[in-house]
Amino acid sequence: MVVKVYGPAFASPKRVLACLMEKEIEFEVVPVDLLKGEHKDPEFLKLQPLGTVPVTQDGDYVLYESRAIMRYYSEKYKSQGTGLLGETIEERGQVENWLEVEAHNFNPPVMNLTLHVMFSSKLGFPRDENLIKESEEKLGKVLDIYEERLSKTKYLAGDFFSLADLSHLPFTQYLVGPIGKEYMISSRKHVSAWWNDISSRPSWQKVLLLYPPPF
Repeated sequence: MVVKVYGPAFASPKRVLACLMEKEIEFEVVPVDLLKGEHKDPEFLKLQPLGTVPVTQDGDYVLYESRAIMRYYSEKYKSQGTGLLGETIEERGQVENWLEVEAHNFNPPVMNLTLHVMFSSKLGFPRDENLIKESEEKLGKVLDIYEERLSKTKYLAGDFFSLADLSHLPFTQYLVGPIGKEYMISSRKHVSAWWNDISSRPSWQKVLLLYPPPF
C-alpha cells in the first residue's frame, strides 16, 4: 500500500517526506493549498478534523501529526532504510528527549517568525515586530543550548542522525532562507556544522527539489 501524504508544499509535511525517503518507503503526494483554504474543505476535514497538514493515509489508517507520523513509520519499518530511532533504549530516550525539545522549545519561536515574516501579508494579518524580536531572542537561547550539546555530540541525540535532527529541517530551512536570519545558525560553530551536515542529506535535497514552497 502506497502512503499518501497531503500538503507537500508546506513545512511540517516536509518532515514526513524526508522521513519516508530516509526509510525508503513508497509514497505519493496530494497537494493541499492552505493559502486558498483547501484545508477547510469538507472532504479534507473528514480526514483531518483540525484542518491542518500533514495528513498521511495508508489504506484506512490515517495520522495527522508530523512527529507522530515520523515515529510510526520509523518504528513500523525499523529494519529498512536509515535507523532514525537509535539502537538502544538509551539512544531512543535521547531521540525522544530532543524531539520534545524541538517541539516545545525550538518550534514555537521559529513558527512565530515564519508566520510574521513569511506569511502575514499573504494571510492578511499585521506583522508584529515586537513578537518577531521576542521570538528571535527565545530562539537564540534555545540555539545556545544546542551549541553546547553539539560541542559534545555530532547530532542532537548522540553520534547518529535521528528523527531529533530531521524534525528541525523544514523550519530551519525557512530560518536560513526566506526569514533572512541565517546568522542565527552560522554564528554558532557547532550548530552551523550540524546544520550543514543534516541539510545536505540526499533525502532533504530531494524534498526541496521536488516540493518547492507555495510561493
